[in-house]
Amino acid sequence: MDKQSTKAHKATHFLHNLDEIVFSYPKLILSCILLVTLFFAYQIPSVKMYSDFADLLPQEHTYIELHNEIKESFGGANVVIVGVEVEDGDIFSNAALEKIHRVTQAVDSLPGVNHNLVASVTHRNSRKVWMTPEGNVNSESYYDPQGGEMNVEALSVLRSDVLADPRVYGPLVSPDMKMALVKAQLNEGQLDYVKTFNEIQSLRDAENAEGFKIHVTGQPMLVGWAYQYLDQIIEIFLFTALIMVSLLIFYFRKAYGVLIPLAAVIVSSIWGIGIISLFGYNLDPLGLVIPFLISARAMSHGIQIVERYYQELNDHSDHHVAARSTFENLFRPGSLGVVSDAIGLLLIAIGSIPLNTKLAHYASLWALCIIITVLLAVPLLLSILPKPKNTEVKHNIFRNVGFACAEIISDKRSAKNALWIAAFFLVGGWYFSSKVVIGESEPGSPILYQDHDYNVSSKAINDSFPGSEELYIVAETSEKGGIKRPEVLKALSELENHMMLDPEVGGAKGIPDLVKQVNRLLHNDDPRWAQIPADSRYVGGLMFTYMMSSPIPGALNEFVDTDERIANLVFYYKDHQGETIRRAIHTAKEWISANEGKVEGLTIRLAGGTIGVTAAMNEAAYETNLWVLPLVFILIFVMVMFFYQSLAAGTMMFMAMLFATTLTYAYMGVTQMGININTVPIIAVGVGVGIDYSIYMMDRIRSEMVKLQDLNVAVREAIRTTGLAISFTAITLMAGIVMWVLLSDLRFQSDAALLLMVMVVLNGAAAMLLVPSWVLVFKPKFICKAYQDEDGVLHS
Repeated sequence: MDKQSTKAHKATHFLHNLDEIVFSYPKLILSCILLVTLFFAYQIPSVKMYSDFADLLPQEHTYIELHNEIKESFGGANVVIVGVEVEDGDIFSNAALEKIHRVTQAVDSLPGVNHNLVASVTHRNSRKVWMTPEGNVNSESYYDPQGGEMNVEALSVLRSDVLADPRVYGPLVSPDMKMALVKAQLNEGQLDYVKTFNEIQSLRDAENAEGFKIHVTGQPMLVGWAYQYLDQIIEIFLFTALIMVSLLIFYFRKAYGVLIPLAAVIVSSIWGIGIISLFGYNLDPLGLVIPFLISARAMSHGIQIVERYYQELNDHSDHHVAARSTFENLFRPGSLGVVSDAIGLLLIAIGSIPLNTKLAHYASLWALCIIITVLLAVPLLLSILPKPKNTEVKHNIFRNVGFACAEIISDKRSAKNALWIAAFFLVGGWYFSSKVVIGESEPGSPILYQDHDYNVSSKAINDSFPGSEELYIVAETSEKGGIKRPEVLKALSELENHMMLDPEVGGAKGIPDLVKQVNRLLHNDDPRWAQIPADSRYVGGLMFTYMMSSPIPGALNEFVDTDERIANLVFYYKDHQGETIRRAIHTAKEWISANEGKVEGLTIRLAGGTIGVTAAMNEAAYETNLWVLPLVFILIFVMVMFFYQSLAAGTMMFMAMLFATTLTYAYMGVTQMGININTVPIIAVGVGVGIDYSIYMMDRIRSEMVKLQDLNVAVREAIRTTGLAISFTAITLMAGIVMWVLLSDLRFQSDAALLLMVMVVLNGAAAMLLVPSWVLVFKPKFICKAYQDEDGVLHS
């Protein structure tokens, strides 16, 4: 059978026949798209923008399961920490103590606060415990707000009492005694980030006075700061729209070239936001860069189509034929590129946090909608609109990029040199990629800049205290009252000692320390009696004595549960950088591995607190990164190979992705940007988005080769034409997100946008230089032996 006959390629011509059907009813199809658009537009008002802390946590991780179990009793990661710093002298003055108490009361009144887990030197739970001459144990608060002003002698006694209590001096009062902390746990189900943030900022304004500084840190404050920039997001959106319209006017200088891509992006955005509403999802302020990117992708596809339409008008006087030819040339590679985008987005959901899972679901569908709203709708719209009077596209600076690249990759020799240079960069990229850390690479929060008030407060607190970041290690016994067993307490004491070998640990708090302290107190404060008794009943008596000495109910709640079956050990660290967290978790696992099973009925579980929760997030990000990128590579490789029926085509795309991704990781290593729950989706999206360029370039070289039958000429022509579209659409993509870099006060959004811009540039370079070089050097058959059948459909 003649290979150029339509009968030789039934599957391909089934798709070709579908093309004919589509262009037979353009108005009907466009009317259906309009109706669906109106339906989605009706859904938009119900979309809400907010952050949910639970969405940031990998709920199936064992650490998060523990966190969810203990957050109501021992506390979680939603901690607000307020530091009251005295610039002259120390906190042991009437003015300072009164201020600390007012701050404590205000924090205790925050919405959703867990009143049992508020801690401060002036709080009623911070108590001096002593033995009376009659042999009774008594206690009283260190600070009495009703007692009036204290004289110099009373202040000196208070200072001495605080210095003697390791549960207050160190954790709540800094070693230099210039700062006191007020800590509070907020219940996740009752969190109101905006109200909490506003009340704390009002507190800071009210208590801000000469000689004092008020520092505030903690997860609720971090999210609260993110909410403060919602107005800025609208400003960024308006500037972005202005830039993109200006680019379209400068590039096309024609009504079709400006209005049609804009209409495409508006319709695509309506569909995307409508999908979010139908899913019942929320827009998170921290994840807005990706929706902006998808909108920019819709516009770039629209630009590609309009650009090709004007080129086709030079070959076809009938604009209906030009529109049809544009559709036939761009719909298949464009759809392949869109599906690649969607794959990168959808795979974010693998082993990920709920926030990224939601993002993966709606963003992948939003991306797929581009096939209908842009790749299908724009050619159909061009076919029913009047033919433009002026079909000439004027020369502009963007066209020089394609011509310059065509001169660089002019023959096989220059192509080989380009591939050798790429190989050199690839080796260097692998080296710098090894410098990328898992988790955060610097103190504070990477969501905000280092000079932001939040990070300045975090640094001030961490510089003054042995550690404000908490790691919870939970000891669980098999029977009620099991924590009172001496062998259990001794094991926990050994665990504490083992963890304290880490020089980064600033202190610890646990039931073994409390038992030792009360035992010593009952023996005339003799240090030799700071030990764990050999009888569980005696231990129970010490715990009961401490509890009865306090008039506040639940004095032991921060140490053990009501059944005395579970105990919480707290360790304090100065930061939650990736290296700090890995060392903390490794140290704990080291002891657990060596001592597991030695004490019958005792189980040690990891990990809670800010350190434990962040460890779970880092591990989830690492596992997601480990799976997502290889899967993106494999699926795109298989799709391209299947689409072009060529192993060489898949290999070419694989190498283009490898080049761009490796250098992206190298950029992250050089700039010290860590792999975390925020950056993993950006990388996966960048891979899917960037491969479009290489697919378009490869497809255009193939079609030019069929027409010109000269590989060198075909490559140069493809770079000059499709290279032009690639360079402009890359600039359009960057224009869609560059305002996040220039205007956003949220560092994460700025860094994410910058990372995406780096990936766009690298993928553009791979498409413009490496793909043509690969074709010239290896001369793949699916390009060099391609042919056209009777209906103009290309085959390998």
